[in-house]
Amino acid sequence: MKTALHGGTELDVRAIRSDFPILARPVRRTPLVYLDNAATTQKPKAVLESIRAYYEEMNSNIHRGVHYLSELATKAYEDARDKVRRFLNAADAREIVFTRGATEAINLVAYAYGRAHVGPGDEILITGMEHHSNIVPWQFLRDEKGAKLQVAPIDDRGELVFEEFERLLTPRTKLVAVAHVSNALGTVNPIKRIVALAHARGVPVLVDGAQAVPHLTVDVRDLDCDFYAFSGHKIYAPTGIGVLYGKLALLDRMPPYQGGGEMILSVTFEKTEYKKTPYKFEAGTPNIEGAIALGAAIEYLNGIGIDHIAAHEHDLLRYATERLSAVPGLRIIGTAREKAGVISFELAGVHPHDVGTILDQEGIAIRTGHHCAQPVMDRFGVAATARASFGLYNTMEEVDALVAALGKVSQVFGKS
Repeated sequence: MKTALHGGTELDVRAIRSDFPILARPVRRTPLVYLDNAATTQKPKAVLESIRAYYEEMNSNIHRGVHYLSELATKAYEDARDKVRRFLNAADAREIVFTRGATEAINLVAYAYGRAHVGPGDEILITGMEHHSNIVPWQFLRDEKGAKLQVAPIDDRGELVFEEFERLLTPRTKLVAVAHVSNALGTVNPIKRIVALAHARGVPVLVDGAQAVPHLTVDVRDLDCDFYAFSGHKIYAPTGIGVLYGKLALLDRMPPYQGGGEMILSVTFEKTEYKKTPYKFEAGTPNIEGAIALGAAIEYLNGIGIDHIAAHEHDLLRYATERLSAVPGLRIIGTAREKAGVISFELAGVHPHDVGTILDQEGIAIRTGHHCAQPVMDRFGVAATARASFGLYNTMEEVDALVAALGKVSQVFGKS
């Protein structure tokens, strides 16, 4: 099962699928078709084995121990930090902060950077396609500081209305926070253009990259963004681990986000001195095995090649868009000219939850609901959508299975 890619390279999808044990299990007595990758991805053997190896060979707390196991665990943890640095092409490993996920990374910036730089009457600029994780933390900051949250609109395709974004970027703007890829629409935003425009006005930019890193090569130095956040579980690593990239000069000036062990140099009842970046942001015992497994996931993806994965997913997206567009009564929501592997849709007269339930009976896993993007649903006049999202192990045959199952949905509801 090889899939032809752009440039003549081929991805051996059958071999890749064999790396993911869960894909071989049946669901409701039928082969699993997993199309919920935007919610979370499945994990390859290399990631699973890295977790087992940590607990079997080096389980210990890190940084503070002087014994052998602690040395092993500390080295593996810090090696993972450097793997992330190289993955993002960050300039320095100190620019990589481990968090629980993109949500915590964004909250960290809102708390530690936003509190110091946003005041009454100031503005934070986001877009109309943001995940709740890139809305709610800024609402917290807005309400605390008496600031204003500005929202750049999106058009009927689900693309950013750039002229409106530029108009809303004013001398009062203190921070721009924008998704690299929309989880609900698949839209890929022009991040370099956004960053250049914001920087020309002296405004820093945070990029929510949770949906971008599985699908695109991300070079934070080329993008020139000030902060970049992503979650490990979106790129075939475990849940509960994520990353905040920040330019070192900014991170150095930011206060700690949480207090406790590990992030301190010394503590008295009168005064506490903190460690330097990134450790001042990593209070308490971290998700050690999660960080190590994230490093293993990055190595796995690098072994295949992000460009090859992106091309394969582009082919899947194009094929699925063609097939789904031919389904009677189906409306695709989000038709941006630049998209990643996400298709949200509604089927006339059928609630998305009913679509998902019937597809589940056919062994097909999709996502239904508002996708933590209720303002996007409001923009398109729907309460919810069904969403199919693709990963490196998905196939054209699985797209065909999805389309065939949607035919059964229509039969159940008398739409054919």
